[in-house]
Amino acid sequence: MKGHVSTIQQPAFSLSHLWHVAADRPLRWYELYCQRRELARLSDATLHDLGLSRADIQQEAERHFWDDPLRK
Repeated sequence: MKGHVSTIQQPAFSLSHLWHVAADRPLRWYELYCQRRELARLSDATLHDLGLSRADIQQEAERHFWDDPLRK
């Protein structure tokens, strides 16, 4: 009906949503771990081409796997 407001509300988090998050997060953590290891193995010449210093890379490589910059 036009203008009708439903009194039935959806839960804030569904069980399928929670399952999806629980399955995706470890995969993202592993991805971050691998990316940081690869970054640490780059040569100084490659880092220079990217405009990064060895200190920048060291700082990033020492971050914990769960420290996701996209989740902030």
